[in-house]
Formats: sequence, structure tokens, C-alpha cells
Amino acid sequence: MNDSASSALTSSATPELRAAFAAAYREEQRQNLGQSSASLALRAAASACRQVLAERWAQTQAQDAQRPVGGEAVRRVHYLSMEFLMGRALSNALAALGLQGDLQALLAAEGLSLGEVLEREPDAALGNGGLGRLAACFLDSFAELSLPSFGYGLRYQYGMFAQAIQDGRQVEAPDDWMRLGAPWEVRREQIRYTVGFGGRVELDAGGGGETRRRWLPAEQLEAQAFDFIVPAHHSERVSTLRQWQASAVAPIDFKAFCQGDYAAAARHRVAADALNWVLYPDDSSEAGRELRLKQEAFLVSASLQDLLARHLAEGAPLHELGRRNAIHLNDTHPALAPAELMRLLLDEQGLGWDEAWAITRQAVSYTNHTLMPEALETWPVRMFEALLPRHLEIIYEINHRFLSELRQRFPGDEALLARVSLIDEGSPFGGERRVRMAALSIVASHRVNGVAALHSELMVQTIFADYAAIFPERFHNVTNGVTPRRWLQQANPALSSLIDGRIGTAWRQDLAGLAQLKPAADDAEFGRQFMAVKRANKQRLAERVRAELGLVINPDSLFDVQIKRIHEYKRQLLNILHVIARYQAIIANPQANWTPRTVLIAGKAASAYVAAKSIIQLAHDVGRVVNSDPRVGDKLKLVFLPNYGVSVAETIIPAADLSEQTSTAGTEASGTGNMKFALNGALTIGTWDGANIEMAEAFGPENMFCFGLRTEAVAQMKALGYDPRLFVEENRQLAQVMEAISSGAFSGGDRERYRALVDSLLGRDVYMLMADFKDYVATQARVDALFAQPEAWARQAVLNVAGMGWFSADRTITEYVDRVWSVKSLG
Repeated sequence: MNDSASSALTSSATPELRAAFAAAYREEQRQNLGQSSASLALRAAASACRQVLAERWAQTQAQDAQRPVGGEAVRRVHYLSMEFLMGRALSNALAALGLQGDLQALLAAEGLSLGEVLEREPDAALGNGGLGRLAACFLDSFAELSLPSFGYGLRYQYGMFAQAIQDGRQVEAPDDWMRLGAPWEVRREQIRYTVGFGGRVELDAGGGGETRRRWLPAEQLEAQAFDFIVPAHHSERVSTLRQWQASAVAPIDFKAFCQGDYAAAARHRVAADALNWVLYPDDSSEAGRELRLKQEAFLVSASLQDLLARHLAEGAPLHELGRRNAIHLNDTHPALAPAELMRLLLDEQGLGWDEAWAITRQAVSYTNHTLMPEALETWPVRMFEALLPRHLEIIYEINHRFLSELRQRFPGDEALLARVSLIDEGSPFGGERRVRMAALSIVASHRVNGVAALHSELMVQTIFADYAAIFPERFHNVTNGVTPRRWLQQANPALSSLIDGRIGTAWRQDLAGLAQLKPAADDAEFGRQFMAVKRANKQRLAERVRAELGLVINPDSLFDVQIKRIHEYKRQLLNILHVIARYQAIIANPQANWTPRTVLIAGKAASAYVAAKSIIQLAHDVGRVVNSDPRVGDKLKLVFLPNYGVSVAETIIPAADLSEQTSTAGTEASGTGNMKFALNGALTIGTWDGANIEMAEAFGPENMFCFGLRTEAVAQMKALGYDPRLFVEENRQLAQVMEAISSGAFSGGDRERYRALVDSLLGRDVYMLMADFKDYVATQARVDALFAQPEAWARQAVLNVAGMGWFSADRTITEYVDRVWSVKSLG
């Protein structure tokens, strides 16, 4: 939040809350011996907010423990996700509690500004991309909708990584976001569980003559709970992100320590700590893959033990666990949950198989986020045998019963059984037997969903076609949404105030109210005010670019933005190819009436993803040439902002004129960045893919710049034998672009630097950039033409905002409750 936006803040909190906040703030300052600095003020404000939130947390838990059961009741939701991309917390807490004005007054007395203090807070590095940000938006909606719930994740000390750029190349470093402490978390000292790995399984004879399997782990870790509390904005409810911290149960090896072998003495403790170091550790090595599996198992086991302990502590019968609790898997990372729940019910609670399986099937549901078969997790059977032997036994038994049932339904169809088996007996991974985690998720879930209409349709036609034929009633769609509280009200306060002045404030609680803004699209004066807000946001972003990169960009140019994880299917490379084509055209005819354009890209490439890192380097090489060419000037700039995260996005998104959503049709599950941009008045240039389709249907396809092959055409062209070289040969402009890259025009004459990238495009071109290039460039010309007409551009931008009411995370969660998490959804 900038100072100009915060200067008009008032307090909506009660006098009692305001007084308690001020007292807590001053007490924290007193403990710091009265020192005044933005960092100390941040800690004092966080501590004061946390005290209020802790009281609301206790109140929320007491209410949830007394929730009704059966009928229309909502089960307590346990949302398991490997990542939660939370961003900064202070601004959200102040807005929810209505205390912005109070903190601003306290800071003013110390000679500090609210904006200065807010900027001192690091982003919580608990996530990376769209999956984690969606989970964070859901936590916000859980609180706002008073949903009994827990989010469960890991407490990553160094996040995924902090991205730096050296000589145009991405360089990774630990994101040490907790080095000064984590003022928002609450350590739950009494909430800890033991999680095992390795060892053996043996028969254990019970007192009644029964035998059960007993797992004797060779390694034991302790999971310690830390809570991150997320407040509602229109009630005193909160939601909880419970994060697990791993530590070794065993103390140091005292004998090794006394012998001076300190590394050996603490080796097991370091190994335990490593589970919390990094999100998505590099899995190009065996050790990295093993660490990932241990992280997933640790998250699942601690979370389900917590669920079970809470259920029993509330005095609820064990057989009602599935009717009182929902366990939702956010993609396949937590797919071990069904096996772990079965282990707890069978081995720890003594239930029989049929009853335990019935409870598991009631409790578990699964959201798929990808259409790419290679992205569906599988693990070597040998790794399961070594790390999770009891879970492997349970998975084998689930698979045996599942396949036996199918043999009765589909006699003689052994090919079907091989395709849907939980065990891949002959995979392309060197013939190694592997456990299919998505298959386990589907077989164990009572509901399975995709995250956009097209994605859900393709999901049952392609990667999960066999399962959809077997379980047609399980599959459905729930289109993603975003929280308007962070992505409009906090990220863009000036636009929020402008909307308030036009249609009132009811939209802040029910985003569907934005539809009332539609008539304002034809009001020229409102359009000018709307674009004035956009201009101020662009100026703020331009100042950030200058401060961080030393590059001056023109806030009156068209801000063309693509911010997301760097991946070939997301096609940042297509954007760069257009920049090169535009640059070449400007050089050829510099006197033409060019629409000034600033292309801004941000995002991280996975540390082992060579092609994606090459795309980042190409962006920097092209930007260096374009930005320094005096013949170009302000006509074109290419900017790469490093270390993309939530706080960076909160500055970029309100400033964007054009949102690049250019994935190959049929590859993007949904996207949520597209929604955030449109909500802030950016027009979209995009393919007919993911949630782009539903957005276009909401505010009219004529108000989106659609281009490229559609899903059916992509499939047909590939089936007929796609040859990307033909498109290059037939398009002189594209040929010149490819030649410039190949010849080293952007790499100091180094013809080898991008040989692999060029060969990939001219050879296979898996994501069909060559096929879509011509239409993409033509559509960008349409963008130029509209931007040259400010009133017409403003009209379409307002219509975009007015049409975004359906894309609230509140609507998404309401659909999950109705179809997945309510008791009635169980039938």
C-alpha cells in the first residue's frame, strides 16, 4: 500500500479493539526499549494484531466444535497442500480488523509512514506459483464464509528459492525469509505427533485372537504445529494454516559427539531439519526425489493424526469421522492421505478393512490441476518399500480389491486393468514399477474435480478417461476463483474507492455486485477517472522498475505484462518472439506511428529446468539489445523483474494494461492470474484455454483479444503430422526472428547459446509456437489499434471489471461446500 492510498484510511474497529491494539503495540515497543524503526514497528504491529487474532481463533474453534452434524451441515474441511503462497500478512490483518487508521496514527507519532512499515515485511515463502496462491485465496474465503476448516502445509525455512539475475541468467539462493523471526505464527507447543519412515512390518497378535499389521519404523520424526491465522473481513471468524516443523525424535549420538565426530553425532537431526528447508527440492537426483516423498508423507501423516485427535477429543464416534470431516487433496502431492488414513484406522484404531475404507471414501476428495501426464506424480515401488513399507502394503490391498471388482464388471479386459492399476508395472521410466498417485487419489475419493470447464472436460476425455468411464458420478468441475479482498481491495485501493463511489460498497462482500458497474462503461467521465487510477498505478510500477533495475519506462506506454511460472507450455517464449518481431519492424520503419509498449515479464524457472532458464536468459539478452538501441527509444522496452512473488504481483497487476495468457490451447488447467488482471481492469490477450474461456463468456468475447489454434485444431494438426518448419518457411517475419536468434544477434554473436531452444522450436515445437505466431502478431496489432483510442480502451476495461463477479474464491468455495464438503454431498 502506498502512502497516498493510506493517507485517507480510517478505523472501523470498535473502541475496545482500538484501545487493546494500541496498548499491545505500545507494550511491544516498550520491550524494545522505546527504539523506533520501521522493522521494530512491523514486529510491534504484528504482535498487536496477533493477540487479537489469537482470541478470535479460540472463539472460532469453540464454535466449530459445537457445529451441527448431518442434514445440511458442513463438515470440517482439512485442506492439504504442499504450498500456500501467502504473501505479506500485516496489510490484510489491518484491513480485516479495521485498524489501518490506528496504526497510521501510532506510526506518525514516531515519524514513520504506514507504507514504509508495510514494505519491511518479507513475503512468507511458503509457496511458489498458482497452486499455492489458490490455496492462500481459499484460506481467505474459508474465514469469510465461516467454514469450519484447517489448511495444512509445511513450514519451509527457505521457500522455493530467491531468484537473482547474473549476466542475464537465473541464479538461485535460499529465501531466508524467517531470519528475523516469523511474527505471524503461533507455536502450538502441545500439538506434536510422531511420523515414521523405513523399518519393517510384522504381525501383532491381539488379545482377542485377532492379528493386525504393526509397523516398526527405523526412523522417527516429530511434527510440531505452528499456526498462521487468517482473518475474515466481515466477521470475527478466522481460518487456520497449520504448518508442520520436522525435528528428530532421537537426541544427538552422544558417543560420536564425545569422539569429536560432531557431524555424525547430529547427522539424523540435520536430515530431519532438511524436510523443512526447501519447497520442491530439485528432484533430478535420487536424494532429491526421496526428500520430496518424505516431505509429502510427513505432511499427510501429521495432518491426519491431528484430524483424528481433534475428532476423538470432541467426543465424536470413530465411525462418524467421514461424515464430520472432509480431507481435500490439492493436486497429487498429498495423495498419500488415503493410505495413511487407512493405516491409522486399521493399525492404530483397530477397525476392519471395510469400515475403514468406507470412512476413507467418505472423507477424501481430490482436485486435479494438470492435463500433462508427466506431471502426475509416480514413485518407484522400491522407494516405497524402503521408506513407507506399511503404506505400500495398504496400497497393494486397495489395488487388489479395486482390480478384483473391475474383473467382475469388465471380464477379460486386462488392458483396462493395466491402465487403471495403482501400480504401473511397465512404465517408460526404465521399466521400473511405480505407484501412481493420481490413480490412488481417484480410487479413494468420493469426488474428483478439475478447475475450469475446459480442463474438467479434457480431464475425463484424456488423462482420466478410463476412470471417468468406471466412476462417472465422481467427476465434476469447480472453476477457480481469487479473493477480491487482497487482489482488488488491498492491491488497488484507488480503484476500489472509485467503484465504491459508483455502485456502493456491497460488492466488497459479494463480488457479484460488480455487475452493477456495467452501465459505467459508457460513461466517458467515469472512463477517464478509471484510466487516471490506472495511470497512477503505472507510475508507481515505473518508479519500482527504475529503483530496482535502473531502467526508465514510460508510464504512458502500453504496459504488456506476463507474470507466472516460467514454463514452455505457458509460452513466455512466444511473447519474446513478438518483441523481436516488433523490434525488427521498428528498426525497419522507425518513423511509423508506433504505439509505445513496455513488455514486462516476471517469474521463476525450476532450478533444474534448463529450457525455462534459457528462456529467462533470452529475455534478458533481447531486452539488453532493445532497451539500449537509440533508434527505438520509448517505442519498445522489455523488462524482466526478478524474484517474482505476491508483493511484486500486488504492484504489477494494478498497473497492467494487457494481460498475456498465451498457453497452448488444452494445456492450462485454469489460471488465476488471468482473473486478477481482469479484476484490475487489464484486457486479456489469450488463447481459448483454461478459465480464459469462462472469462470471455462472462464479459463478452469481443472484450478479449483471443488468438491461436483451439484445442480441437491443436489435436488435429498433431494427428496429421505437425511440421513447425513449414510455418517458418511461409512467414518471412517469423523466419527473420528465428534467424536473429540463431545468428547470435542477441547473444553477442554466440550462435550456440540458443541452439537447443531454436532446434526445439524448428524440430518438435511441442507447444506449437510456430503455428500460433502469425495470429498472435496480428492480434497484437489489434491491441495497438484499440490502445490508440483511450475512450474505447477504457470502455472495454470497465466491462472486464464488471464481468468478474463470478470469479471470486468465495463462489468457488461455496460450490465445493455444496458438492463436495457438505454431508449431503455424500448421498
